[in-house]
Amino acid sequence: MSYHDPVLLHPSVDGLVWNPSGVYVDVTFGGGGHSRAILEKLDAGGRLVAFDQDADSAANVIDDPRFLFVPSNFKNLTRFLQYYNMYPVDGILADLGVSSHQIDTPDRGFSYSRDGRLDMRMNNRAGVSAREVVGNYDEAQLSRLFYTYGELSEGRRLARQIVRERAVQPIETTARLAEVLKPCLPKGKENKFLSKIFQALRIEVNKEMEVLESFLQQTPAALNTGGRLAVIAYHSLEDRLVKNFMRSGNLTGEVEKDFFGNPLTPFKAVTRKAITPDDQETITNPRARSAKLRIAEKIIVTPHEINNP
Repeated sequence: MSYHDPVLLHPSVDGLVWNPSGVYVDVTFGGGGHSRAILEKLDAGGRLVAFDQDADSAANVIDDPRFLFVPSNFKNLTRFLQYYNMYPVDGILADLGVSSHQIDTPDRGFSYSRDGRLDMRMNNRAGVSAREVVGNYDEAQLSRLFYTYGELSEGRRLARQIVRERAVQPIETTARLAEVLKPCLPKGKENKFLSKIFQALRIEVNKEMEVLESFLQQTPAALNTGGRLAVIAYHSLEDRLVKNFMRSGNLTGEVEKDFFGNPLTPFKAVTRKAITPDDQETITNPRARSAKLRIAEKIIVTPHEINNP
């Protein structure tokens, strides 16, 4: 567990696994904490597929004949499950948080409290880094991402400060970015605002909202009837999207109805409201304090399945 303390471990796994002989997916393997707990609930006939794009997570692969590791982003869920003839499945778990290992490794650049390269890529072998975003985006682009992904009304001021300072000296480390933005941070709330700024950059670098949307849209068809989807979110943008999708089966959150007015949604809620960590968990793992777990069960056949039997 030194790699990462799994958040809401027992509520998520207990709510996910309903068929011990079924096929389950952990799309955010990380340190493997949730995966190990899932395997403990499966019998000899059960299978578990784990996804993770971070090369570091491969060191945690579980030696178990029921376990399959896929070194890929979970936006590729359907493609790989079909490739391995494990489609559809009985449960899918997603923990959308950044792992403790990623936060605590300075050169990954996820934390403003640890000086390192301004990177923030979940897959540090591909894609655009935070250094490139900070160095190349124009003022309007930076302002938009701080407002949209950090929910910061001060986005324009932050963007202007970055553009001004990078013209004097490139912004290539986490400490340099924090120092550059210091004049824009409210007194006594510096850490809160830096967290939101780094969150916004991380979401942009990894295209997290686009990936989450793609993943969610694949889940109704990827689940057997009775299968469960469990998602742990850490900020309002993620949680709102997950909540709306579980309610309606689409990204708008609007429930479609048939000719007779009956709701056409592939899911029903297993949890009436989000499950949050108890006091003991937040004491032992402060990074869990913003986590929200939602679980839904697939109840109807999807149009995709009707058209593609």
